[in-house]
Amino acid sequence: MRRKRGVAFFSGGKDIIYAIHLVQKREVEVPYLLALKTTIGTSPHWENFSALKTLAEAMGKELLTFDMARGSKALAEFISSLDVDYLIAGDVLLEDHLRWIELIAEEAGVKPLEPLWGWDTRELAEEILGAGFEYAIIAVDKKKLGEEWLGYTFRSLRDLERFLERNPDIDPIGEFGEFHTVVLASPLFEGRFALEILSTEESERYHWVRFGLRKR
Repeated sequence: MRRKRGVAFFSGGKDIIYAIHLVQKREVEVPYLLALKTTIGTSPHWENFSALKTLAEAMGKELLTFDMARGSKALAEFISSLDVDYLIAGDVLLEDHLRWIELIAEEAGVKPLEPLWGWDTRELAEEILGAGFEYAIIAVDKKKLGEEWLGYTFRSLRDLERFLERNPDIDPIGEFGEFHTVVLASPLFEGRFALEILSTEESERYHWVRFGLRKR
């Protein structure tokens, strides 16, 4: 009997990569990563698509893409064509997004798998770092964090503590969109990466960076 398989929505950020890490420890195979081209404003993750390809290669997984301009029904049909059992996401507290994942999964005929759901976000941030992850901030909500935090890298609990001491009102993992990240090291990668910022950009909501990933 074949192992259970899943497709994971993929941004290159810490939440989804840690979710994949946990899912695979449960012996669920994750052959596919799915990056979504959004229709609701600039996505710093999509704008750095070359980095998503680099991370997918480092994880030994196939990177798929889907343009949300085609709509949620077409997305569900696409997922149903992949011969997978699960749709994997990295939500923790956002009920609306969880409901959307559950709806897409139901329409695709697969099960939703949200291994981070309901965790205390400070404990989750500590656990991610304790598992050997390193990650850097690639976008900040202009109303909540200053541009100077772009590129800030979390390598240890001290980095997390320093960040939260300076920003006590910000969720420890940025669950409410305060910041977005890219993973530079994890147990799922071959090797580690350094963040190379190429330019700083501004959208309606975010300060964000165009960047490259260099092996170190």
